[in-house]
Amino acid sequence: MILTLKNNATEQQIKEIEDRIKQLGCVPEISKGEEKVIILVKGEQASVHKDIFDAYSAVDFITVISEPYKLVSKHWKEKTVVDVKGIKIGENKIQVAGGPCSVENYESTLEIARSIKKAGAAFLRGGAYKPRTSPYSFQGMREEGLKILQQVSRETGLKIITEAMDISQIEPVEKYADVIQIGARNMQNFELLKACGKSSKPVLLKRGFSNTITELLMSAEYIASEGNTNIILCERGIRTFSDHTRFTLDISAVPVIKKMSNLPVVVDPSHPAGKRELVEPLTLASVAAGADGLLIEVHTDPQHAASDGAQTVNPQQFESIIKKASQIAAVLGRTL
Repeated sequence: MILTLKNNATEQQIKEIEDRIKQLGCVPEISKGEEKVIILVKGEQASVHKDIFDAYSAVDFITVISEPYKLVSKHWKEKTVVDVKGIKIGENKIQVAGGPCSVENYESTLEIARSIKKAGAAFLRGGAYKPRTSPYSFQGMREEGLKILQQVSRETGLKIITEAMDISQIEPVEKYADVIQIGARNMQNFELLKACGKSSKPVLLKRGFSNTITELLMSAEYIASEGNTNIILCERGIRTFSDHTRFTLDISAVPVIKKMSNLPVVVDPSHPAGKRELVEPLTLASVAAGADGLLIEVHTDPQHAASDGAQTVNPQQFESIIKKASQIAAVLGRTL
């Protein structure tokens, strides 16, 4: 439920309404604009108290939000722009992240970073902690990998996106990276979501491969409800009956999420592709659908990458993809 107050509402009246919300067992979220004060009433039964607030003279009108998610909905806020140290996600410019599935060593990571920056990327994505289907697969370099990412960031200026797999990894990821990624397997790890909600770092939340869009938005609400509203949603493919690709890229999710939520939406075309020759068409489709950003796996020697080599493009292919994607973006009045 959203309470929009009258222009002449006093601080005392705002305080009285805030206190009453708390008395009813709900949580107030106050947004003070230049002209209006808006109060979001958070709670399972918030809407049942509508009549109580109708009686307050300072309340101009009340909007009942039917969706279970509140802070990330379009009703609460028209648009969220996530600012990562001056790089904004959710505006006209489509931001690009590239890099290896796993950080392998300093030299190759730096070479990849330099190549993607030259092609127009603003972010370096790379895994230090790697959730793998097989326990015998490469699990990542852990904190040593984070140190490599930070050093490469200092040398290239690229901002770092990397994954935290559990609560114990949030602190080191915060220390070395700029954006905390929550992977598809952890989309409904609610304790991890709440812990990221207490972080000061932006969070990139990937959709689980068996989850609905509403479930994705509810997971984002877990983060936002703890105070961190700097959330970037990521479509990365879902499981369907089809087996001709690794996952099925739900391209319709981009415009659907933008209609339902105020959060920016990026697309990872590499994971649903599963094959590097499919990364380009899926990237172009993502831009055409309105994506605010792209996460593309890049390696100087994909055939010998420690993980996900089959879906990884080389720097020359990455540069070609970005050039073509820029042309699609231009048609839509955007830049890349």
